[in-house]
Amino acid sequence: MYMKSFKGVLMITVAMFLVSCSMSAKTEQNDSEKTKGQVKGEVIVLNKADFLSKVYNYETNQTKWVYEGDKPCIIDFYADWCGPCKRVAPILSELATLYKDDIVVYKINVDKEKELAMAFGIQSIPTLLFIPKIGTPQVAQGALSKEQFVEQIDSFLLKKK
Repeated sequence: MYMKSFKGVLMITVAMFLVSCSMSAKTEQNDSEKTKGQVKGEVIVLNKADFLSKVYNYETNQTKWVYEGDKPCIIDFYADWCGPCKRVAPILSELATLYKDDIVVYKINVDKEKELAMAFGIQSIPTLLFIPKIGTPQVAQGALSKEQFVEQIDSFLLKKK
């Protein structure tokens, strides 16, 4: 498992955001319906508007990470056609249920939310962001095992170990 410093990702994000032109990625109505009235323990699909309000508003906070959520979270940048992403999806669903009172699990479809993928410099999928309530997020690339997710959740997000 390779972890990168979020500082580098944030710098790339800011640079890409400043040089990229604004693209309005349309999401299917089904995806935005999934984010409304969420039941605890579900993996929540995010579009750009939801991301800006629930996770990080990079449009207003271009130089400083400010997490908007009230619980630590995991964000899975994925695509429907991606084999490793399909292997990670049931693990994330299980973890969303298992840790429903402690964390939130989000996913962002990079094909539908191209601006978010560009803003975070996503070049391979799955790419996972582990975002603590306070502090700097960590990035992991590739399909993680359930054990690796549990280790990151317990030690990094929940500070149990």
